[in-house]
Amino acid sequence: MPPDIETVRALRSDVALQIARYTERLGISQMAAAKQLGLPQPTLSKIVNGRTSDLSLELLLRIAVRAGLRLTLQTGLIPQEAGAYVAAGRPASDRTFPSRVAGHAHASLDESLRELTPAQRVEAFLEHNQLVNELSEAGRAAQARASSHASPGR
Repeated sequence: MPPDIETVRALRSDVALQIARYTERLGISQMAAAKQLGLPQPTLSKIVNGRTSDLSLELLLRIAVRAGLRLTLQTGLIPQEAGAYVAAGRPASDRTFPSRVAGHAHASLDESLRELTPAQRVEAFLEHNQLVNELSEAGRAAQARASSHASPGR
């Protein structure tokens, strides 16, 4: 499958996941959530259950906007780098981080972002994406090294 198609598929899946998490946090029935989001309940059921192959990324983005989700979409050199992340809008207590260091870094970043102009935010976002890509590449290289050491028979 071409990388552009895989990237769109990954973004579609991640946006659907964020919508599903949002509806779960509402704590109401799918019917009520669908009504609140202005879409048929079967469509919301598809989203919640990860059956998004016949839903467009545009539709999912429209639903995310209706839900008030502030998403950041990321693409990359390979489809596996693509993703949709909630940029803001959830209370800090609802966010989960892999470590206290990550949580502290995120809180510090949030505080710093409030002090930036829109142009500075865009520049910081681009720099962040570049760093994330470099970390991702370093991780893949480390995995490749670990795999080659783990299978000496090759």
